[in-house]
Amino acid sequence: MRKWGWRLLAASAVLTMVAAACSNSSNNNASGGGGGNAADCNADQFGCVTYKSGEPIKLGTLLAISGDTASLGLDSQHGVALAIDYLDGSFDGTGGQIDGHDITLVNEDDGCSAEGGQAGATKLAADPQIVGVIGTSCSSAALGVADKITSDKGIVMISPSNTNPNLTAEGTHQPFYLRTAHNDKIQGAIVADFAIQKLGAKTAATIHDESPYADALAAVFRDNFQQQGGTIVPNGDQAVQSTDTDLKPLLTSIGQDKPDVLYFPDFNPVCALISKQSAGVSGLENTALIGSDGCLATDYLKIAGSAADGDYASSPDLSVFANGDFYKNQFIPAYKDQFGGAPTSVFHAHAFDAANILFEAIKKVAVQGSDGSLQIPRTALKDAVFATSGYQGMTGTITCVPLGDCATDVTIAVFKAPDWPVEGGNPDAKPVFTETKTLQDVS
Repeated sequence: MRKWGWRLLAASAVLTMVAAACSNSSNNNASGGGGGNAADCNADQFGCVTYKSGEPIKLGTLLAISGDTASLGLDSQHGVALAIDYLDGSFDGTGGQIDGHDITLVNEDDGCSAEGGQAGATKLAADPQIVGVIGTSCSSAALGVADKITSDKGIVMISPSNTNPNLTAEGTHQPFYLRTAHNDKIQGAIVADFAIQKLGAKTAATIHDESPYADALAAVFRDNFQQQGGTIVPNGDQAVQSTDTDLKPLLTSIGQDKPDVLYFPDFNPVCALISKQSAGVSGLENTALIGSDGCLATDYLKIAGSAADGDYASSPDLSVFANGDFYKNQFIPAYKDQFGGAPTSVFHAHAFDAANILFEAIKKVAVQGSDGSLQIPRTALKDAVFATSGYQGMTGTITCVPLGDCATDVTIAVFKAPDWPVEGGNPDAKPVFTETKTLQDVS
């Protein structure tokens, strides 16, 4: 592994915030921080996470790291690993410490399913030394499952890629859950804007799989498309299973209505199979195919092949990240060096930011004993993460609201294949459409 040896200039916003989070002196330590030799763990409903001198802080991840969606979860896992590596201010492969304690990852697989989310979250929640969890990858693994299991144990969970609106809605939000990913109320509205304003579409159809992510995103798109005068064709609200492989009959049915746009915010391989199998379907010759960030991955380009050329997909706009120079000139070279290739999906930077706001919060509430031990009150840690405001992360300015959304001002881009910003496409891809909306805009 190559040593990087460089550091960002003091003017870089990301270094300012990350360095503050990652210095090796606690705000609440025995030697002068006012926290004394021990935290009052009995006063916290969920107690403290306690580490003896020399014990590593254990950070859990619950991401889709196997199967058809592995490119999504592993990409985020790499972002977390790079955040740990950057604790000492450089990407040198040696990692860093908080208050003299290394950070070690405990990785579980969410399987991009409720079952996987339950199994993985249950394992992590059973370990009293897990300080927090970065996850899940898929909304289906979190919604009412992993988010509840971890919240019931007082374990902070921050997702880099969950986008289902219900995860941060009144009545369904779990108290220890947050996300650095955007809310799909924003993404669905922007895709509808793209279809009408950029493509001039007047009619549309959607295909969603059984996941909460796809179902909600397709619904948001349909609502916004119709609000702007568009029409959803008679066969235009269709559902499939993520295990379906023969989509030709469904596509043939949709083709009878000759929609201007077919929007399918699903996961691969279904996304890629829609692209591949729609070729030659009568009525879809002039239909623009649009996916979203669940599709926008290396696997789509591999499976669909040349059929993918000209397809669109929306995602966070990597080209306008607030700390773009750092992202392009340091983060991405380190990613390639340490993991052997370009990113395979689009949420690695959100995972990097998720880990760093957790590190910042640990730094604020951890109590270091004179013997080198560390105690981290769980509720205080949660409160510190939710108090994040004006944090200059790699993806932009992060301010967490009480219902857990930390990406409140979001730029969504639409990319046109094969010019996608993933391995197999073009890491320097430029979007064909971008728009910025806030949560207030879509509420």
